[in-house]
Amino acid sequence: MSDPTKGLSTLKMPSHDPREVCVVTCALTGVLANRDQCKDLPYTPAEIGEEARRAYEAGAAVVHIHARHDDGSPTFSPAVFAKIKEEVRKRSPVILNFSTGTILEDVSEQCQYIRESKPEIAALNMGTMNYAKYSEKRKNFVFDMVFPNTYEKNIKLLSAMNEAGVRPELECFDTGHTHGIWPLIDMGILKPPLQFSFILNVLGGLAPTVDSLQLQAKLIPAGSEWEVIGISRSQWRMIAAALVLGGNIRCGLEDNFYLPNGKTAQSNGELVDVAVRLTRDVGRRPATVEEARQILGLGAPQ
Repeated sequence: MSDPTKGLSTLKMPSHDPREVCVVTCALTGVLANRDQCKDLPYTPAEIGEEARRAYEAGAAVVHIHARHDDGSPTFSPAVFAKIKEEVRKRSPVILNFSTGTILEDVSEQCQYIRESKPEIAALNMGTMNYAKYSEKRKNFVFDMVFPNTYEKNIKLLSAMNEAGVRPELECFDTGHTHGIWPLIDMGILKPPLQFSFILNVLGGLAPTVDSLQLQAKLIPAGSEWEVIGISRSQWRMIAAALVLGGNIRCGLEDNFYLPNGKTAQSNGELVDVAVRLTRDVGRRPATVEEARQILGLGAPQ
């Protein structure tokens, strides 16, 4: 019989066996969606804590978190992030990944909650881009903005992460974002092991195709970890592709409301259930929290 892994050798594979263990991340709430679109989106710290528990019990090892006011509007308040951490920790040992994304140049609040709350991971958006959503039904844009992520802005965030012992997760919407890490490595401010997230199907970024995913995976340094983030219903196809290619995966209500059958998910746990089933169906298994810490190069809980 032919080797089923033949043809994957051109990809830079991680140090663990990618045919076996997969880190499953769940993005719980985001900032753009609201309960008019999905009634089960968590807003409050306690609700986010409960959704983190559901995701963990379904098989996620990591939760990606944005903060909101109780009315659902976004906030970068360090006090709210601290409360979210407290509510998550009451319920589960899941690994925390805090967002730092903002269209503003001022990242002082983000740096503060990274230093004070010390999540294990913090997401870092690696390049400026058009960020838009288009409605074919309306023949108009739902939103249309520039998402600015300059090197100066990212150096401030990386400095806070390095000081706090927080691992950056490099969010790359296009190949230029992935290739563009090298000055930060040369400066010594971005240090291996590196963890990448490839976001597909955002208007302004890469299309949700296997070719896009393979190209991104070929650009990263040897020994790096990567995961896929597929937006909207393309999520399931991109998760399937990443599982075959040896990557890690992310699901969750931030990225996609829908189960593969088209029904709206009632919780993040439902989405993780499907992601874990897909993982097992291709002959892999979801990493435990302890395994995920080792795979992602994390230290002990802070």
